[in-house]
Amino acid sequence: MSGEKNPRNKNSSEYLQIAIDGTVAAGKGTVSRLIAERLGLLYVDTGAMYRCTALLILLNNLNDKDEDEIIEELAKHTIELRMPTEEEKDGRLVTVLLDGEDVSWKIRTQEVSTLSSVIAQHPKVRAELVRLQKEMAENNDVIMEGRDITHTVLPDAQIKIYLDADPVTRAKRRLSELIGKGVDITLLAILEELKERDERDMIMNLKKVPGVWEIDTTNLSISEVVELITEKADQIASDF
Repeated sequence: MSGEKNPRNKNSSEYLQIAIDGTVAAGKGTVSRLIAERLGLLYVDTGAMYRCTALLILLNNLNDKDEDEIIEELAKHTIELRMPTEEEKDGRLVTVLLDGEDVSWKIRTQEVSTLSSVIAQHPKVRAELVRLQKEMAENNDVIMEGRDITHTVLPDAQIKIYLDADPVTRAKRRLSELIGKGVDITLLAILEELKERDERDMIMNLKKVPGVWEIDTTNLSISEVVELITEKADQIASDF
C-alpha cells in the first residue's frame, strides 16, 4: 500500500503517529511534509508554533522573559497548521494561520527565528504549546516534528525517529535555503549558529529516547529518507 493515502484501517480507533526529532537542518520539515502528502497525514510543524508565539511577542511588544505575559497573550489567539493549497505552493512546507491570517512567511524572518529559539526554553511556554500539539494528535493520523516530540509530545507514537546529519552538510543545506530567500550570510556564520543551537537544544530539549530509529541523512537524498519512513509506516498501519 506504499504511496496510498489514509494508511489507517478505517475500522480502527487508533491513530497513526510518526514522531520525528533531530538537529537543525537535518531534513525534518521537508521529509515530514512529503510523507504527510503521500500518506494523507496531518503534518504538525511544532517549530512554526514557537515562531508564531515569537511573532506575537514582537507585534505586541511583550517582555520575552515574562512567561505569564506570553501565556496570557497566547490564550487570545488561535494557531492552525494545514497542508498548502495549490495557490499556496510557493516553497513553504506548511501553511500557518494565526487568527486566520496566513503568516507562513512572516514567521520565517531571522528576528522571529532567533526569538523563537529563546522562548522555546521557557517551561511554561513549552507546556502550553505541548498541550496544543497533543490536542492536534488526539483525532488525527499525524506526523509531527520538532525537538521534544518522541519523549514529551508523542511518547507513545508507533514510529519514533531521530534525524541527524554532519554539521557541515547541515550548514550547506541551510545556506542554500537562505540564499534562495535572498539572505546575505556566510557558511561560517551558519556553522557557528548551528553549533550554538545544537548546544542549547541538547541541554534543554533534544534527546534520543530508548529504541528510537536513528537516521543519518548526510549521504541520503530526501526521497530515500521519505521511502524508508513510508515503508515503515505502511508496515505499522497494516496491523491496525
